[in-house]
Amino acid sequence: MAVEIFNPNPTIFAPVKPAKSSKTDSLWVGDSSETRDDEELEAEELIDQDEIFDLIRSIYDPEHPNTLEELRVVSASQVTVTGNRVMVEFTPTVPHCGMSTLIGLSIRVRLLRALPSRFKIDITLKPGSHQSELAVNKQLNDKERVAAALENPVLVQTLEQSLANASLRGQSSEE
Repeated sequence: MAVEIFNPNPTIFAPVKPAKSSKTDSLWVGDSSETRDDEELEAEELIDQDEIFDLIRSIYDPEHPNTLEELRVVSASQVTVTGNRVMVEFTPTVPHCGMSTLIGLSIRVRLLRALPSRFKIDITLKPGSHQSELAVNKQLNDKERVAAALENPVLVQTLEQSLANASLRGQSSEE
């Protein structure tokens, strides 16, 4: 069975070095080795667009051995955080990209796994960047469609491969 490559020769960009954080406390679920008391858990920590971008920049494209940052599918300027609402806009490498839904689902799963449950996550395509923009946006933000997609073992395996190095958060695997 032949697999169609939607963009056989994408433009690759050098990743931007992540800003060094002066925080000593981790905001991300599963990153902290210290036990916090109940009062600290109740306090809501603020998260900014750079921290969200840091979570998704190292997700791999399902078609290429490159990250979403390297392909300029995502950038810090495409992330908006307002209170407990996180909005990520991404740009497919070509207007007919058949992987757009899978890329958006990878971003959603990464953020759902990393952020506290109080956050509402909206994932959308950059306006005018895809020929099926409205349909893809509808799929990515419909809880029932996302849940159905995550019941497909082949799709979940592909997602796990895309997310395998997402915890590197802007660092190459050689570092």
